[in-house]
Amino acid sequence: AGVLRGPKTRFATLRPFPALQPGLGSADPPKGCLMPSIVTDQNLRKAYAGGFEALKGVSLDIEECEILALLGPNGAGKTTLISTICGITVPTSGSITVGGHDTQTSFRAARDLIGLVPQEINLEPFETVFNTVRFSRGLFGKPRNDAYVEDILKQLSLDDKKDSTIMMLSGGMKRRVLIAKALSHEPRVLFLDEPTAGVDVELRKDMWEVVARLKASGVTIILTTHYIEEAEAIADRVGVINKGEILLVQDKADLMAQMGQKQLQIALSDAISEIPNTLNSYALERSDDGLHLTYSYDTTGERTGITTLLNDLQASGLQMKDIQTKQSSLEDIFVGLVKEQA
Repeated sequence: AGVLRGPKTRFATLRPFPALQPGLGSADPPKGCLMPSIVTDQNLRKAYAGGFEALKGVSLDIEECEILALLGPNGAGKTTLISTICGITVPTSGSITVGGHDTQTSFRAARDLIGLVPQEINLEPFETVFNTVRFSRGLFGKPRNDAYVEDILKQLSLDDKKDSTIMMLSGGMKRRVLIAKALSHEPRVLFLDEPTAGVDVELRKDMWEVVARLKASGVTIILTTHYIEEAEAIADRVGVINKGEILLVQDKADLMAQMGQKQLQIALSDAISEIPNTLNSYALERSDDGLHLTYSYDTTGERTGITTLLNDLQASGLQMKDIQTKQSSLEDIFVGLVKEQA
């Protein structure tokens, strides 16, 4: 028990552990977690010889034992940021600390705290699962501990595959092996770069459960993803990166509350060519076919204005066929942020 925890350390204060969605692990607090940041980037820049800037002054604090989802379109800088923190890419300027260790002056100490699961599945096809994970542990100078390796495989539902060769595994199982490799040296921070890319919906949800269990054991998780529902399902905080810049990092619930809007969608019995002037104050949007009106309102406001709108719609002679509400999703917020920067 507890093999996925980091080094034994005495902590004065435990970080509150947010409740997980049903089926996504334990709601008990992870042991050995503090509020202070375990990873800190300050004004991180990465420029290439041709002049392209992949990172433009990125500053980011990652709290211990949280799940941070990093969202961004292709080419936004997600993989470059992870690679730079992990020491694969050398930054042009700026500083990175992991667990208090500077990645430039104390690289080995910082890297020992990090596990990385890359996008690409690059495994020796003829080696067994057990030997693959055990070998990774040895690369970090850790003493042989077969019981620890077996426990990792069990927690990742790979124990019945430990003697199978990699080439005999499905794509989802291979990704679990990558996670086991990344955990083999007992890291405190785990980076998952597109962990569910190319995985079907059922296996993707299984992977979410794996991530939630890792968090419950005290591991800090940072994942990049193109799947908005992934961030909505398991993340504590959401970061949005585009064109090498961090646009936002915020608690998921606060983000939804502050930026999310509700929309009242009104279906009309007859199409209209334009919105009556008497309804201009509501900033309604008319659909192209003229059969629908959309009214956006702030859910945190004292008054939504819906009652008055419905009365004014009736007074203007418009006949309503149907009414429904829609909550803005994290995807809507993400698309809006990226469009603002374009």
